[in-house]
Amino acid sequence: MKIKEIRDLSMDELQQKNRELVDEYFKLRMRHASGQLDSPATLGRFRRDIARVRTVLVEKEVK
Repeated sequence: MKIKEIRDLSMDELQQKNRELVDEYFKLRMRHASGQLDSPATLGRFRRDIARVRTVLVEKEVK
């Protein structure tokens, strides 16, 4: 996800997106642990997306 797309979301949408990303990241970690994940790079992408969403959440809370 691009940072511009994330910044355009409302607080409620950001919180929902954060929950979705964390849930999906958990599922990917389980697939990786069982050897079913094709590309481990996917984990890194999800981690970065989660960090981006959380950063924007904190920025909007401070405002």
